[in-house]
Amino acid sequence: MKSNQKYVKEKWNEVYRKESQPLLPHEDLTKIVRTFKMHGVRKILDLGCGSGRHTVYLASQGFEVWGIDISEEAIKKARSHLENMKLNAHLTVGSIYKPLPYENSFFDALICTRALHHAKIRDIRKAIKEIERVLKSRGLVFVTVRKKIVKDRRLPFRDVGPRIYVPLEGKEKGLIHYLFNRELLRKEFKSFKIHDLWVDSHDYYCLLGELKKQGYQSSSTVKPASSNL
Repeated sequence: MKSNQKYVKEKWNEVYRKESQPLLPHEDLTKIVRTFKMHGVRKILDLGCGSGRHTVYLASQGFEVWGIDISEEAIKKARSHLENMKLNAHLTVGSIYKPLPYENSFFDALICTRALHHAKIRDIRKAIKEIERVLKSRGLVFVTVRKKIVKDRRLPFRDVGPRIYVPLEGKEKGLIHYLFNRELLRKEFKSFKIHDLWVDSHDYYCLLGELKKQGYQSSSTVKPASSNL
């Protein structure tokens, strides 16, 4: 199992180097956007934004969007897609499991699709704490994570720890996958009022929540949010 940052960065760069077109936006994103607009959301962070499938869509809907991803190749492609659509967003290369380069309570909403589960639970918890820190009180979050599916529907894989497996084939070969269930999601997102929790057509749990904490603070040193577009 490979979990060091250098390997992970190189692996995701390889994935996005081979990508011809970004994935379509999540099947429920139009519903999420309606919810965001109903709550007066303006600033959104796309955590683990990849090549920009959601960053571009959210920018096209009039939101001010920030995106961060560990892969330089992904960010390069996201910038290209934005330029082709004559849209703007603030893009940064960085790990979602490290302190995020944004101020406390900066965002009205945050999305993180198919990204949060690519780590051990201790790192996932660090990422969730950062999500809490950068969101405003009553800020909204939309997260999708891998759920356990029957073994014969998975690519060949190796179990490497409690609730952790690594695919032995496919584009995510060698990358950690942490398997959630509903109870674990509710536990790890205990600082959020969960408005909805469902499973999409690709066997990912989808969580829509609202931050309950007021004035969350972190001891980490935080850089001001910036644009690297």
